[in-house]
Amino acid sequence: MYKLGAGLDREVEAGTNLLISGPPLTGKRSLALDILAEGTEAGEGVIIVTTKDGGERVLKDYAKRVSYDDKPVAIVDCVTRQQGVGDVRDDDRIKYASSPVDMTGIGIKLSEVLQQYYQERGLTQNRVMLHSLSTLLMYADLQTVFRFLHVFTGRIQSVGGLGLFAIDSSAHDDRTMNTIKQLFDGIITTSEDGEPSVRLASD
Repeated sequence: MYKLGAGLDREVEAGTNLLISGPPLTGKRSLALDILAEGTEAGEGVIIVTTKDGGERVLKDYAKRVSYDDKPVAIVDCVTRQQGVGDVRDDDRIKYASSPVDMTGIGIKLSEVLQQYYQERGLTQNRVMLHSLSTLLMYADLQTVFRFLHVFTGRIQSVGGLGLFAIDSSAHDDRTMNTIKQLFDGIITTSEDGEPSVRLASD
């Protein structure tokens, strides 16, 4: 089981994938990082796939929540290479995909880190965050993103992980949102004027 923390007071089964859905500026990324920090404090593996901010910036934000120096925390950065920032190379902490369009590359980098944590380091509890699905949907059509997510969520499920996927609900039509929602075991909804709420398919 995974404790969500972040004031949500819920536990979810291993292999659960959650969609974090809400309008802009309602704290989706911040909430997801808080849920990940709960895992880092418990010694779990944490992988952040970022399509909006560079890996270094994400690590700085994460460090404000939890000390991760000697902990298993990795970033799959889909931004920095696309921005043409010098010659960046993978290290223990940050893996670089060429861009948010390169979904094959993103999947490969995620699988590499998951394999390292789960098989080589024996970490049976791993939390994975993808921020944000809206960026992927800007670059690719719904069918392509759906196929990618089907594989991505399946990978998390197969290792008994916890997946968190943020989406800007106001940026997409009902058909897109309903299609994406099919892939998830529950939804955390954020709003401008209230606390986040959790609804699981099993509720």
